[in-house]
Amino acid sequence: MVAPLSNNTLQNIPGTIALAGAGKMGGAMLTGWLAGGLDASRVVVIDPQPSTEISALATKGVRLNPKDADHVDTLVVAVKPQSFRDAGAALKSLVAPSTLVVSIMAGTTIAALEEVCGGAVVRAMPNTPASIGRGITVAVAASNVSAAQRATADALLRATGAVEWVDDEGLIDAVTAVSGSGPAYVFLLAEELARAGVEAGLPEELATKLARATVAGSGELLHRSDLPAATLRQNVTSPGGTTAAALEVLMATDGLRPLMIRAIAAATKRSKELAK
Repeated sequence: MVAPLSNNTLQNIPGTIALAGAGKMGGAMLTGWLAGGLDASRVVVIDPQPSTEISALATKGVRLNPKDADHVDTLVVAVKPQSFRDAGAALKSLVAPSTLVVSIMAGTTIAALEEVCGGAVVRAMPNTPASIGRGITVAVAASNVSAAQRATADALLRATGAVEWVDDEGLIDAVTAVSGSGPAYVFLLAEELARAGVEAGLPEELATKLARATVAGSGELLHRSDLPAATLRQNVTSPGGTTAAALEVLMATDGLRPLMIRAIAAATKRSKELAK
């Protein structure tokens, strides 16, 4: 792991920031930047079909699809990965050799970003809880990224949640499998917990409410507590009780652990296959 950064505040970021792609994740980042005090007049948004919410930000000073955009100090790339190369020429026109390029596109390598855009590249993998400011992002920097540029990237990414840095790009595939795709696994748990409740005799509406509240509340407890997940699990489990009976099934040799290992391995493999 790379040591955390200091002085990485939005107010310290120099120059103009361009955001390419203002969909759900890009829009969440922009909202976080403005809420954190970044001057809207320093932000350029490049998006051919901006939402009503993004268009409304023009009244606050954000420059939306300017025709005369020049080189920027920082470019954040949040377009769909399959659209990246088509958008490459327009993006490259914004990038000088000294421009920081921060990508949150899945499956797009530093090498591909350097080829298409140039600049000093940071590759990052966020996740969807970023939309409520509770995401976690893992980032890796190319060798030509300066300490000041890394601090800028950290501040921009931290506007939507926690940030961790690694120095090995090869870890990003596993990061994608664990935290990038991870929210879907948690939502599946809520689905299946509710379904199992129905099978046990609960009305569907009640089972759904119980499952949602239990998953959400347990996640918040995990967030607020300094205790390891294993300790929190043990705190709920009385010897010979109902929880112990269920955990005996979930923790069997063919239970959740080997299933999760296979799932993460499958997602990691697919991430490597999609890498450009």
